[in-house]
Amino acid sequence: MSAIDQEPRLAAPKIYEVIAREGLEELHRPFTALMWSAFVAGICISFCLFCEAFIKINVPQNGNYFLFENLGYTVGFIIVIIGRFQLFTENTITVILPLLDKTTPNRFKLTARIWGIVMFFNFLGTFIVALMTTYLPIFTPEQVTAFLDISDHAINKELHLIFFQAIPAGFLIAALVWIMPSIEGSKFWIIMLITYVIAIGDFAPVIAGSGEAFLLMINGQTTIAHGLGYLVAAALGNILGGTGLFAFMAYAQVKVEIEEESEIK
Repeated sequence: MSAIDQEPRLAAPKIYEVIAREGLEELHRPFTALMWSAFVAGICISFCLFCEAFIKINVPQNGNYFLFENLGYTVGFIIVIIGRFQLFTENTITVILPLLDKTTPNRFKLTARIWGIVMFFNFLGTFIVALMTTYLPIFTPEQVTAFLDISDHAINKELHLIFFQAIPAGFLIAALVWIMPSIEGSKFWIIMLITYVIAIGDFAPVIAGSGEAFLLMINGQTTIAHGLGYLVAAALGNILGGTGLFAFMAYAQVKVEIEEESEIK
């Protein structure tokens, strides 16, 4: 067992080492492994919407249960993250740390490759779930109405607001990835806590939101232009928050120590 695995509270350089090592492994995974993992993640993340709606339609209708209903939103993230499926929002930091350490053309190419594969198949998963939700008798009309109401609240707003709401979502998911190596016995609760903050803050993680956008587009409750605009705005905001802010700051705090350790070796 390595020192990294034995230490109960990891120092920042060792947290970086754990995540960067994982990121390097992800960069070299074969296409089919990334494809299926990302596709399954797109399906599973749809349970953010479903579980929030299930709670919404089963609480008394005359009260304000916003805080309680949003506990359901965390379910999709819990499944995806604990299940170790590929989610684009996580990759705004996981595969970026190795790139920041060694910004070579090959590593940049590998990073662009994994981002493209994971995002495409995440979207494919959420799109297929939206199609099934609309055209197959999986859910009751009441449940589908609840899905559409929640989706309308999340998607049908001005695109510049979506962009700014996506920044903290990307930042928080990146922060979650950063602290995961230090919380081996508490992952379930930390994932729930951070994704619950995303839910009650009305922030915009692009993959979770893509299922809502696709559902509205398929049902004619938003335009294709606006739905696709949501995907672009949310993706850019997530990248800015996860990569542009958190990943760069996380790397900056350990850069000198990593360089000094490399010189000693």
